[in-house]
Amino acid sequence: MRTYLLRLLIFSLILGALPTLFIGAASYYIATRGMEEKVNEGSMHLLLQTQLRVEQMLQSLEKSTTQFVNSSLLKSTLDRALTSQDFIQVRGLQAELTHLQSTAVVKQAHLVNFSHDWVLNLLALKPLSTSEEADTFRTYAGQSDGIAWNTRIRLATDTAAAGEAGADLPGAPVETISLIYKIPLIPPGSPSKALLVVQISSNDIRSVLTHSETLGVHYILDPAGNPFLSSRSDAEAYRNINSAIGRRVQELGQAQGFFYAEVNDRKVGVMYRTSGYNGWTYVSVVSHEAITRETKTIGIFTAAVCGVILLIVLVLAYFGSRKMYSPIRSLLVYTEEIGEDGEPERGRKDELAFIKQRIESLAVSKTNLKQLMQGQAGSLKEFCVLKLFTGQMSDNEFAFRTASYGFPTEWNQLGVLTLQIDSLRNTRYKEQDRELLLFAINNIVDELLPAQTRFSPILLNESQITLLASQTEDVQELRSFFYRTAEQIKSTVEQYLQLTVSIGISRPFTQLSESPLAYGECLEALKSRISLGPDIIVHFEDSVSKGTGETVVYSHLKLIEEQIIQSLREVHLQRVNGLFQQYLDAVLNKELYAQEHRILLVQLVSRILQIVQEQGISVRKVVEGEAVVERLLRMQTREEISLWFEARLFAPVIGLLADKSETQYINIADRMLAMIHEQYDQDLTLELCAGTLNFHPVYLSRVFKREVGLPFSDYLSEYRMKMAKLMLETTSMKISEISDKLQYKNNSSFIRNFRRLFGVTPGQYRENLQNDSRPPES
Repeated sequence: MRTYLLRLLIFSLILGALPTLFIGAASYYIATRGMEEKVNEGSMHLLLQTQLRVEQMLQSLEKSTTQFVNSSLLKSTLDRALTSQDFIQVRGLQAELTHLQSTAVVKQAHLVNFSHDWVLNLLALKPLSTSEEADTFRTYAGQSDGIAWNTRIRLATDTAAAGEAGADLPGAPVETISLIYKIPLIPPGSPSKALLVVQISSNDIRSVLTHSETLGVHYILDPAGNPFLSSRSDAEAYRNINSAIGRRVQELGQAQGFFYAEVNDRKVGVMYRTSGYNGWTYVSVVSHEAITRETKTIGIFTAAVCGVILLIVLVLAYFGSRKMYSPIRSLLVYTEEIGEDGEPERGRKDELAFIKQRIESLAVSKTNLKQLMQGQAGSLKEFCVLKLFTGQMSDNEFAFRTASYGFPTEWNQLGVLTLQIDSLRNTRYKEQDRELLLFAINNIVDELLPAQTRFSPILLNESQITLLASQTEDVQELRSFFYRTAEQIKSTVEQYLQLTVSIGISRPFTQLSESPLAYGECLEALKSRISLGPDIIVHFEDSVSKGTGETVVYSHLKLIEEQIIQSLREVHLQRVNGLFQQYLDAVLNKELYAQEHRILLVQLVSRILQIVQEQGISVRKVVEGEAVVERLLRMQTREEISLWFEARLFAPVIGLLADKSETQYINIADRMLAMIHEQYDQDLTLELCAGTLNFHPVYLSRVFKREVGLPFSDYLSEYRMKMAKLMLETTSMKISEISDKLQYKNNSSFIRNFRRLFGVTPGQYRENLQNDSRPPES
């Protein structure tokens, strides 16, 4: 009888061949996928480089255009009408437009003034009303974006070619795209005073795009999904691809991705990236043959290796099966010897069936013996756990009995749940039923919870105690597990016994000898029923924190944090300390942040140190020789936290910032205000202030707006209007004289600004003053 040997040989062959074939197929699949992913990754990097080169070209033109828009020459001409007699200003503007810096050549530029009806390009100045493109310019001005790219291909005169050929010979028309720059940029959506349209050649962008069989074809889609730089044939060929990209971007929100498509009956890989800069989508189309070119060699090599392995498996299966059969033969002989008298012989059964029959007879005998022992096991297990909670058993002794009693053996953290009946009033039970109810609850817990997650539930005094075991080490996950278990017990007791109970949950611990201490923590947590009421589940940590205040809105906490940062920037130590006390009130005394205050304090320290780094000061000067995070985690009281922040953080940081900047921002704003108050009747500009204070105008503008709350020009205009109002009230100066004194070029501009601020014209305001001061007629 050697049927098992034959089956063992067949099984060995299958066991060796199937994994080999599976591994071969999986290896080929993984290798080909990896190769394709590397090719796709390289193509995506190449597409990213193309995007960066194109955006560098566009951004350089935008920066140059911004500089031109903010130039004093442009500002001085926007509020006036230009004619042929202003040839000096016209030539200056044309020179500035000609020298706009960009890696792409500016083919044409149009400066449009809607207020004074003129348009200036690189070749001529003309009235806007006579321009053929007046409607186009007004359409541009109606757009919501202050800076936008118009991808609609337009023909423009090549001014660079015209300059080389001579002023009398206009350059050949070239395809261009346009940068539209509204003047001013803010507020968004308001009508534009002026408009700057800069046209660059489409070929300059096409020259950056890749077009080869190996690297693929690159092209660009505008936000509407139009391939504005592609030829008509390419646009037709890639129409389905462009539609698919549009659906992925618009409907699915996938800013970049990869997919396969069909182009002219050829499978191609399509990669795309949508730019957050201007909404253009950069597309790369690579043939599938180029992507999978290297995978054929991998397939041949994988097939050869699998064939060799199958041959080796065949040889090993034959000799291995004979070797593995020898223990079965020895076991068969042994089971024949231990058979009881009167048992039938194995007859024509195979080897394992006979061995199974003999082992089953031994198992029946073992089961009968085990059933006799289990009758007393329940009481022994409860007694063992009770000794553990009363401190009469050590860790080693309990661990020795764990295996024999079937307690959990694989755990990382322990926890104790202590259940107490709240009250028997208004129930169908009497006080003498309390012990019987606790016994019933103990049986419910024993049947409800899986044996691998708890030790035997016990009764101690007037409490039902459950020792839980968990393999997780994450504190939050452990707390959640303890709470879910307690909630399950509580709801089951209420369902079957109609009792209100409360459950206290201890802190997690790792040593069994800490169980009595954990039991004490549960009793301490249950004392919270005095303030919280009955029918609760409470953690020991929550009862200690006493976080029962109203919920703190995080936005309010964020606001206090921002105020602290701003006060630090202003080096105001007293205000910082006061705000920090409000911050501690919100963090430490409210339930929402009872377990998060250390994280929030670390976040605040990080933001404060970031201010130091922004000023070019080394962080070591503040926290040298001290581990900040560890120190915060060791702090246990509010006083300790407050003292450390005020003495070790706020005071040194403010000292360093004071030494570094000497309240630079505030002083600068005060000096600028003084200049406005003293020189409001002079030709005062931001550039003049910058020259006097030795700072860049952009920097002064930012500092002034942050400290005062208004831009420099707005504040100067409002202050002049206030002085004009004072002059109208206290002097007899003519309105034209007041306008000239306040540096207005014409009276209409002065009257318009005065009416915008006070609601009436200067003449009406003076007349109202005279009427108010005239005595009433008797």
